[in-house]
Amino acid sequence: MTDAQTGEIVATDAAKQRVAEILSAEPAGAWLRISVTGGGCSGFQYNFDIAQAAEPDDLILAEGEARIAVDRIALDFMQGAKIDFVDDLMGSSFRVENPNATASCGCGTSFAV
Repeated sequence: MTDAQTGEIVATDAAKQRVAEILSAEPAGAWLRISVTGGGCSGFQYNFDIAQAAEPDDLILAEGEARIAVDRIALDFMQGAKIDFVDDLMGSSFRVENPNATASCGCGTSFAV
């Protein structure tokens, strides 16, 4: 597993706190694993899945109670991105601020590069 470096993908404190809350209800050692797949209304979509372990080549954003890993393939699409958790009038959700996205859908889970 590789460590996150400055200028790469980051997770905010709010995102880490929410991940810790989610993982507290999962089996011990579970991770939030973020990946990117083709699909969605803008071409690509973010996937947030609970995994039993991080993969050896995942980028590790957080450990401890808030275990967050990013799939190695997603790194090409997400360099410089910020993963946040927001709770506003539109609802609660993880949001990805991705400087590589040239377009995104209204729900924020689909994007184009």
